[in-house]
Amino acid sequence: MAHRPEELVELLPEAEPFLAAEAAVTEPGERRGLVLVHALSGDFDSASSAALAAAHLLASLPHRTVARFDADALVDYRARRPRMTFSGDRYESFDAPDIVLSAVEDDSGEPFLLLTGPEPDYRWEGFAAAVVHLVERLGVTSAVALQAIPMPVPHTRPVTVTAHATRRQLIDGYPVYWGEMRIPGSAAALLELRLGEAGVDALGVAAHVPHYLVQATWPAASLGLLEHLGRLTGLLLPTETLREAAQANRTEIDEQIGRSSDNTAVVAALEQQYDQFTAAREGSDLLSDAGEVPSGEELGAEFERFLAEQDRRRGE
Repeated sequence: MAHRPEELVELLPEAEPFLAAEAAVTEPGERRGLVLVHALSGDFDSASSAALAAAHLLASLPHRTVARFDADALVDYRARRPRMTFSGDRYESFDAPDIVLSAVEDDSGEPFLLLTGPEPDYRWEGFAAAVVHLVERLGVTSAVALQAIPMPVPHTRPVTVTAHATRRQLIDGYPVYWGEMRIPGSAAALLELRLGEAGVDALGVAAHVPHYLVQATWPAASLGLLEHLGRLTGLLLPTETLREAAQANRTEIDEQIGRSSDNTAVVAALEQQYDQFTAAREGSDLLSDAGEVPSGEELGAEFERFLAEQDRRRGE
């Protein structure tokens, strides 16, 4: 059954300046090039890297909420149960999930939109249609996804990313790692596909998180995502606090790994194959055990294994 996109999202009064600006546009060239950044938390956000990057932006920059999605229709509460406060003999509060669109200003005062919250469990097509509806009404001309995925890379080397886009020109300078493959989908991936079909430039970067840190917090990946976001969009984003957090976190990880000879050996092996591969292919970094780029089938199987592990943890 078809549903209207606006059934899943409510535009708030704070959206009026964007609505008015778009209504005044008579020629495409008059649009100011508003960027939508989406950083949905979930299985494709290893180490909560994108969520941390988005939280950092909201904590560091002026912002206001311009739209709110119907999370009650989109989120499976039993799959990831919201927290409730129980005090003595009664329940006091319920932390409902929130999927919101915020208008944010970068360090130069340039506005952009930031979509945050849990990845929808239900109605992906309806969610994508609702976002496309907002894009059209608010004057968005490009959308950027922030994600993070587990990879066999060491934490001791620079954070690298996989870039993707609806047009290759949007990500010039980023390497292409593999050909056609089938991997588990995500709401963000479907959104990028639907935005491209609607004629909107859509792209994204997925930070590579060491597979042994996917359940931890790794600010280095969040920092890398914001650096690439700035490179791709021209937005001036604050990163100093994240940089300091990443440095402190690196020290903690080094100390923890240094307590185990087995862990030290694993990291050393990853460093060796990382260095060998990057020496052979400029800037490439995704390695299999043989020191080669994993095939599409291997990557898809790794994603399936990772998501199955996430489902098992939820059921515990």
